[in-house]
Amino acid sequence: MSSVAAKKGEAGGAKITREVVILNKLGMHARPAAMFVRVANKFSADLIVEKDGEEVNGKSIMGLMLLAAGCGSRLKLTAVGDDAANALKDIEEIISRKFDEE
Repeated sequence: MSSVAAKKGEAGGAKITREVVILNKLGMHARPAAMFVRVANKFSADLIVEKDGEEVNGKSIMGLMLLAAGCGSRLKLTAVGDDAANALKDIEEIISRKFDEE
């Protein structure tokens, strides 16, 4: 079992999944990845990000960048924990704002 998959079972509380589309022109490069992680780390919920079957820790800048999520990429976000709903709400908000790049 991968460390990401193992992490899914460690947190208590709700498990919520959402699908999002990366909207900013340059995709998930360093600045959006840092913003994503900064928001994710405000919450205790574990956050898993999946693209094309590859899963990474949503609190890892390097993991997010390795997904190579360009403009139009579809990501599956799974949050597990007591504040999972709030974590996903805030993450979805920054994605919908195109990471404040445009």
